[in-house]
Amino acid sequence: MRVGIGYDIHRFVEGRSLILGGVDIPHIKGLEGHSDGDALMHAVCDAILGAAGMDDIGHQFPVNDDRYAGIASAELLKMVNDMIKEKGFKVDYIDSVIILEEPKIAPFKEEMKARVADALGINKANVNVKATTQEGVGALGRSEAVAAYAVATLVS
Repeated sequence: MRVGIGYDIHRFVEGRSLILGGVDIPHIKGLEGHSDGDALMHAVCDAILGAAGMDDIGHQFPVNDDRYAGIASAELLKMVNDMIKEKGFKVDYIDSVIILEEPKIAPFKEEMKARVADALGINKANVNVKATTQEGVGALGRSEAVAAYAVATLVS
C-alpha cells in the first residue's frame, strides 16, 4: 500500500461557476483556475500522484498548455488514474476535506463522492468528502478562496 497527500487552493472570482468535486454548486462566485478550478479534484489528483511517486498536477498538466484550458477537473482525474494504472497501481481509498465558509456543501457531498468515484472507477463507498470552515480566520475565513486536502491510498 502507498499513501499520498494533496492540497489545493483557488481564489473566488466573479463570472465563473463554482465547481467542487465535479459538481456545479449554486453560488455568486466561482473559482479561478486554468481548468475549471475544482480545488477538491486537484487535491485528489495530487494525493494520487504523490502516492505513486509522481510529480504534481502542475507538472502533469501545466497552465501554459492550452489543451487543459477550461478542462473539467474530473477529466484530469481520469488521466491521473490512467497514469498510475500504467505504473501498476490502483486507487483503494480517498479521504478529503474542503475548507470554505460558504456556500454549505452538505447537500452536494454524496454527488461529489459519486463523481470522484466515477472518475477513478472505484466504489463510492471508497471516497469520503468532508467540509469545515476556517472560523472566519484568514483568506479562507473571509471567503476569498476555497482549499481542499486529500489523502489517497493506492494498492498494486
